[in-house]
Amino acid sequence: MDSIMMYRKTTKNLGEFSGSTSFLKQVELKMLVWSFRNTAGLSTPGVAYGGWEAPDCELRGHFVGHYLSASALMWASTHNETLKKKMSAVVSALHDCQNKMGTGYLSAFPSEQFDRFEALKPVWAPYYTIHKILAGLLDQYTLANNTGSLEMALNEETGGMNDVLYKLYSITGNQKHFTLAQLFDKPCFLGLLAVKADDISGFHANTHIPIVIGSQMRYELTGDPLYKEIGKFFMDIVNSSYTYATGGTSHGEFWKDPKRLASFLDAENEESCTTYNMLKVSRNLFRWTKKVGYADYYERTLTNGVLSIQRGREPGIMIYMLPLGHGESKARSANEGWGTKYDSFWCCYGTGIESFSKLGDSIYFEEEGKVPGIYIIQYISSSFNWNSQNIVINLKVEPVVSWDGHLHVAVIISSNKQKEASTLNFRVPSWANTEAANAFLNDQKLFLPNPGSFLSITREWSSSDKITLELPMSIRLEALQDDRREYASDHAILYGPYLLVGLSSGERNINTDTAVSTFDWITPIPAAYNSHLITLSQEFKNNSFVLTNSNKSITVGMLPESGSNHSVYATFRLVLRNPTSTELLVPEDCIGKTVGLEPFDLPGMVVVERGINQSLGVEDAIGNSDSTFILVQGLDGKSETVSLESARHRGCFVYSSLDLHSSVKLKCSAGSSDVKFKQAASFRLRDGISKYDPISFVAKGEKRNFLLQPILSLRDENYVVYFKIQSNKLSAEF
Repeated sequence: MDSIMMYRKTTKNLGEFSGSTSFLKQVELKMLVWSFRNTAGLSTPGVAYGGWEAPDCELRGHFVGHYLSASALMWASTHNETLKKKMSAVVSALHDCQNKMGTGYLSAFPSEQFDRFEALKPVWAPYYTIHKILAGLLDQYTLANNTGSLEMALNEETGGMNDVLYKLYSITGNQKHFTLAQLFDKPCFLGLLAVKADDISGFHANTHIPIVIGSQMRYELTGDPLYKEIGKFFMDIVNSSYTYATGGTSHGEFWKDPKRLASFLDAENEESCTTYNMLKVSRNLFRWTKKVGYADYYERTLTNGVLSIQRGREPGIMIYMLPLGHGESKARSANEGWGTKYDSFWCCYGTGIESFSKLGDSIYFEEEGKVPGIYIIQYISSSFNWNSQNIVINLKVEPVVSWDGHLHVAVIISSNKQKEASTLNFRVPSWANTEAANAFLNDQKLFLPNPGSFLSITREWSSSDKITLELPMSIRLEALQDDRREYASDHAILYGPYLLVGLSSGERNINTDTAVSTFDWITPIPAAYNSHLITLSQEFKNNSFVLTNSNKSITVGMLPESGSNHSVYATFRLVLRNPTSTELLVPEDCIGKTVGLEPFDLPGMVVVERGINQSLGVEDAIGNSDSTFILVQGLDGKSETVSLESARHRGCFVYSSLDLHSSVKLKCSAGSSDVKFKQAASFRLRDGISKYDPISFVAKGEKRNFLLQPILSLRDENYVVYFKIQSNKLSAEF
């Protein structure tokens, strides 16, 4: 069964990452190939990029190889002509360097690095870099039809890794390439897997996962079942003993003790490169076996492990590792947090741009045979032209939301006239509850098989045939892979394939003993709540300031950017105390009404007064009579401001002192002429800086509640992945 490259349309779930194309086009050619030209003895106009592409970095040139692969993958999906010209210019520039060298050698560093490597002298990873360059040239040939890049690959003095050399052999049929590939099979590692020894602890993960990928390529070329079994066993042991709830693996770039992950939850989890490579392993295994488990793994790891490593909608801003420690933040990821757009270029930047260039490469898989078939294994809005059957498959997936509880999928067929009957196979994810699921072909209801299988429909397809799926998404718990008793209660919370994390600096205790059902301790946040979010700001000393929750005390802080802890602390939900039948549409509707202020990250708590001239704090909302304020027009007389009057102490208002970091208090007016008081008690009513993700829940904790959102939605906020969940009836699906 061969995977099919498809034309990918933008989607709401993945469209936020569509900036990858613009980043690939923005990369400056002269800066990209500067070190290649320098090594070849050509003129070097301009300057080189920094980071791992800097002229003094021994790994320089690796990103150029990734760029060639990423641009080829993106072009294969989009056929963007500007990108085509750009990547062809890069290949041409590298060709000039190779010609100038005259030996077939092509790299951004001199060949003496290989001499040092063979002499066991200190050097970084020359074969790693050559592998990336060669892989990029082959992708330009196989995906973008650049025949010149194949000629360059054939001239390259690589000594590269097994995967790319087996690929080269598959194109050329030259036995020398096959023999050279075998030399890099690393029997000290593959041999352990061949005898099914679970002994990968201590190995560098991103060095050895590609060796497994190479062995998979060897299986495809030779049919030797040993290498198929190696891939299956490797995936089994990684998934059972070394994998986080994101689908990722590794700590500090290495595999540590199996089923002891609690000891390694910090800022150095899950190197991004390992995630990129594990997806390749699972993709190959699915192609061979058609087992849904591999497709489920791909979905989970793509959703949480790949989409989480880019900073929101900022292409070119990525992290090296994905922190999973209690109260960690992506901004504190190992290797200095977020990289910079043009001065980092770590290995994970290279695999990152490839990952975001092929978000749609594993949606459709074609199976040839007497009755040809298509397997649809990822539900991502897209279209696929199945030329051999005169069919266009249009896949539309509605954005997932927490308040609906279903994944809604529609597939509409366009066909001039199909040649013969064919089969469409739809993955029924393992996380789906088929008892409440629905499937229809046009108006006919279909029987859905058990989760972890495929719904298969065979017919002669005609235009306007429509298949609809409604797959229930439930909350489920997944235990941390640690077999020590003291960590038995450590669990991650998932909603379908989405890993939910709690906004927290480290608190993580939940007790569900009194819960009868899931919704007794975890509830979805309604869609309307985003319109209730506010930030209260003031202008003084030529700056903008906000009321902020600082360790459950209300203080004055600088106006923050969104996606940060400070934006979380400066956002509150406006809660009507005596709601009528009229729905709150916008905060201005609350003028003249009694309200409460709920901190964004502390659902179930409220801002409270602690007496006149005393600082405001944050406490539990239940039974608290000191949390009610009357929202009135601003005392300063400005139309855009409001003031908060105490419901218990009329004539007393929330007051800021107009001073950064000062405590916010409840103060009483000294009279109508007190201009400073009126200014300090008046606030601009802004939309909340932070927003609820469409997939948001509230989980009841022991001492506080937690706002849960997908890990992919966060930028710089602190979060907790694994909660300590105490329950006498704990189960995988509550």
